[in-house]
Amino acid sequence: MFQGTFDLETATPVDASALSDVLFERGIYWASGRSGIVDLVAAHKWFNLAALKGRKDAVALRREIAGQMSEAEISVAQREARAWVCAH
Repeated sequence: MFQGTFDLETATPVDASALSDVLFERGIYWASGRSGIVDLVAAHKWFNLAALKGRKDAVALRREIAGQMSEAEISVAQREARAWVCAH
């Protein structure tokens, strides 16, 4: 557990694009199989979220992933993305 203090006077603000970068990286993680398995539904979800946050390259990768998915899988990915947005 963190027991220190934060010096807010010298703290550097997080870049607004940082969240989109993290979301994009999650899409790469699942699309590339870094976990040992390729999960196109998860990859589509994270690329979709990154695209919503402004990552233009996520749009192309989401489209590429969708070309390898069934309509049912795309629907699941979209539902999961909506659920994530509602939760965060």
